Amino acid sequence: MFTNEQRQKERTGSYGSPRVQYLQELVSQFQNASSEETKEKIVANLGNFAYDPYNYTFLRQLNVLELFLDCLTEPNEKLLEFAVGGICNACADPKNAAVVIQCGGIPLIIQCLSSPVRNTVIYALGSLYYLCDATTKEEILKPEIVDVIKRYAVAGEVNVGFSNVAQAFLDKHVD
Repeated sequence: MFTNEQRQKERTGSYGSPRVQYLQELVSQFQNASSEETKEKIVANLGNFAYDPYNYTFLRQLNVLELFLDCLTEPNEKLLEFAVGGICNACADPKNAAVVIQCGGIPLIIQCLSSPVRNTVIYALGSLYYLCDATTKEEILKPEIVDVIKRYAVAGEVNVGFSNVAQAFLDKHVD
């Protein structure tokens, strides 16, 4: 459920942590974590916060989008899945999309299209759906990338999620 300042006050009460403070604590825990499992849980948690527009400013302020992008360079498939899921959740917002683009996120997201993890691929397709515009079309709509997306679009028997998101991408961005 989306939140606002009033709802946030009701949920946290007079002794709860403000959202930005809580998110900062998560980022700090991630930076200090040595366990892969702990990092996975924190990135999954941050990714869940990325769906709510109330959190967008905080995510940018705390460089969470950059943290997600850093995770896309890791070999850990779960970390990749949760990070690209967070990016997908956040980049419906143009300011968040601009951060992802400015930080070189498009090639990292494109690499996720070849992941063996279904959710990673679906999140990557969704992210590219939001990131594709007049300034990024040349980078995203390369023939080899469009071919991959077309293959996902016709893979309905294998995975309806791939098919639906890929077809939505093609309908919006490919003539």
